[in-house]
Amino acid sequence: MGNEKNKTYSSPYELEGRIPFGQAAVLGLQHVLAMFVGNLTPLLIIGGMCGLGDAGVLRDVLQSAMLIAGVVSLVQLFTIGPVGARLPIIMGTSSGFIGVSKGICASMGGGVIAYGAILGASLIGGLFEGVLGFFLKPLRRFFPPVVTGTVVMAIGLSLISVGINSFGGGNTNGDFGSPVNLLVGAVVLISIILLKHFTKGISSAASILFGIIIGYIVCAVLALFLPTTYEYVDAETQKTITATCSWVLDWGKVAGADWFSLPKIMPVKFVFDVKAVIPMLIMFVVTAVETIGDISGITEGGLGREATDKELSGGVICDGLGSSFASFFGVLPNTTFSQNVGLVGMTKIVNLFALSIGAGILVLCGFFPKIAALFEMMPQSVLGGAAVMMFSSIVVSGIQLVTKRGVNNRVVTIVAVALGFGYGLGSTADVLNQLPQWVGYVFGGSGIVPAALVAMALNIAIPEGRDPFAGENEG
Repeated sequence: MGNEKNKTYSSPYELEGRIPFGQAAVLGLQHVLAMFVGNLTPLLIIGGMCGLGDAGVLRDVLQSAMLIAGVVSLVQLFTIGPVGARLPIIMGTSSGFIGVSKGICASMGGGVIAYGAILGASLIGGLFEGVLGFFLKPLRRFFPPVVTGTVVMAIGLSLISVGINSFGGGNTNGDFGSPVNLLVGAVVLISIILLKHFTKGISSAASILFGIIIGYIVCAVLALFLPTTYEYVDAETQKTITATCSWVLDWGKVAGADWFSLPKIMPVKFVFDVKAVIPMLIMFVVTAVETIGDISGITEGGLGREATDKELSGGVICDGLGSSFASFFGVLPNTTFSQNVGLVGMTKIVNLFALSIGAGILVLCGFFPKIAALFEMMPQSVLGGAAVMMFSSIVVSGIQLVTKRGVNNRVVTIVAVALGFGYGLGSTADVLNQLPQWVGYVFGGSGIVPAALVAMALNIAIPEGRDPFAGENEG
């Protein structure tokens, strides 16, 4: 194995080895573009609820989010001892913790103190997940392909609506679903398909990046010929307000950003409260299962094999310790980013050196806010054109995992019931409204949690060999 790691390859489709720096930079950059907005969104939502903007620390937290994602990604890519999977994984601020964080914010009465409680719980929860990762090998039998594949499918299904939401320009914008937003998203999607399947070389391998660049160009050209503002009536004041269209490139973000700034350690003080710690611990267990699913999706979709015990253990440990590390910089938990799992599955680009360039770009963004601003101004519809295809690719990776050992009645039952509960609760979380609030925070939202738990429970409850057709499909 030692000689394997020293081999030099010229192909980005090989895990180890160097490829030309220019090629690696382009391929790494598209991973940054795929996750940039998603990396900031949870902080914008929870930071806004807790008043970090008014306290003057939100910009510091957003800047640190880039640095942390890059540093923890490098650990996942190249490992430090048992920490890291040495797989093509990009880390980022997890949207899975938004629901739980909202609950903590409500129970703590909001404000910066509530955010401190979220960070304190993240510190403890991350250490807990890190310890869990060391004991993952004996637990591996509870995560066969039918379970991990179901979780991967649940992850992809939970993200498809996010992709379509971005495709339309973001439903928080007044021009959501406008013909121009849909046009921009469609141009990006069609460009990616054409580049991927009808060109060769770097334009095919980096089709996502070039599709996004085309989206930027289209937005810039449209601004020369179409109105860049629209009017809407505010529901509360009933006043007519003029707003900038969401597809317009906001160069003001670049102009207003500093050239260089050091990230701040502990911009918000830790607060330790049992009301925050308990739900966060539950979520970290779920995150471990989600990470197992993501890693399985990467190895299946990008490498055509199942993940090893060492890869799964190292990935979960890095998830946990990385989240604890992130809390010291005011950043919410960092986990494997499903957007990038979809990108690996779609492009088959798995070269660690290429992804390390992407991680390096994230680190630079943490020190040079102007670089971050170039990515931050990406219109939602441009991202959505790429996201629709990437997120659906995660579902396909899950299907490949589930069907790898054949499909029998047992597999069908596990997948059908798990996805029925998971996707159902994820899209109809109101059904939990009359249960204790924490149930909704943990089991509602994305639906990944119930899908994972049901798949694990049924895998144990329905032993293999109970299927009358098992002999035909297994073995």
